[in-house]
Amino acid sequence: MKYTIQQFKTDICEPYAWPGGYPRYFVTSDGAALSYKSALHNQHLIIDSIENDSNDGWQVIACDINWEDAGLYCDDTNERIESAYAEDQAQ
Repeated sequence: MKYTIQQFKTDICEPYAWPGGYPRYFVTSDGAALSYKSALHNQHLIIDSIENDSNDGWQVIACDINWEDAGLYCDDTNERIESAYAEDQAQ
């Protein structure tokens, strides 16, 4: 099932999954990870890319939860993406 603009608009409304409050991030078609903050800041590029099926690095194909990757960084901002269960390892 293809990720849609409507799904993105729903996912961008909340940085944490409910229930549970788990930190979410976005995955692009080229395998990059985007933090919630980056996706929010660049949502116009992401929406345009999804709409036009572009291969420009901004086409989001999924919203996921960072369960345990203490070393997951945003490919746009290089900021670490918070994890649900590996925060002690990150420090």
